[in-house]
Amino acid sequence: MKERLTLYHGSCSIIEHPQFGKGRPYNDYGLGFYCTEHVELAREWACVSAESDGYVNRYHLDLRGLSVLDLSSGAYGILHWLALLLENRVVDTSLPLAAQGKAYLREQFAVDTRSFDVIRGYRADDSYFSFARAFLGNAISVEQLAGAMKLGDLGEQIVLKSERAFNLVDFVSADPVASAVYYPKRKQRDDEARAHYRAQAQEQGLKGLYLLDLVREGIGANDARLR
Repeated sequence: MKERLTLYHGSCSIIEHPQFGKGRPYNDYGLGFYCTEHVELAREWACVSAESDGYVNRYHLDLRGLSVLDLSSGAYGILHWLALLLENRVVDTSLPLAAQGKAYLREQFAVDTRSFDVIRGYRADDSYFSFARAFLGNAISVEQLAGAMKLGDLGEQIVLKSERAFNLVDFVSADPVASAVYYPKRKQRDDEARAHYRAQAQEQGLKGLYLLDLVREGIGANDARLR
């Protein structure tokens, strides 16, 4: 990973000074400041509806001296990402398998993020969060979930987690974003991801490992079948 990053944050407002401890605790990786290296994605994220324009805030972040958890590295798999997501996002676990599966994933694939200043990993936009819910409902396999996360050019998000990281991010500029242009692009990206996923799921059928297989067979993070 580069030592100095240019980051973008899509928002309904200009944010010159991101504040540590502010925001929603139920985001993908918990409380933090969520950014991307892709300006086009940030422009889409800035437009939460067809009626509301937004801003792309641009920052520089010096990573030297910061501890970075890179969920995209070979040390982690899709189920580590999902376990972390289930730690923070609100998911319906009213069905017995979903509740048992959530507990199993957190037990076997949990990632301790407390010592990290920054986290890099997938972003669970609406369609991608629906894929995670489908896996928890035993409707798609591990392989289908991993494939789905690569659809639609989602890109990765970079999240500032520690006060130290917040102190090292420098505001550069903010540019307005027109919802008339970027909200349709946001919706198109989501629609395309869902369409690609349906085609992939139909092609693969019932092949692969499902949540029920993991629980029944005690498959953990080091199992060769998950590599």
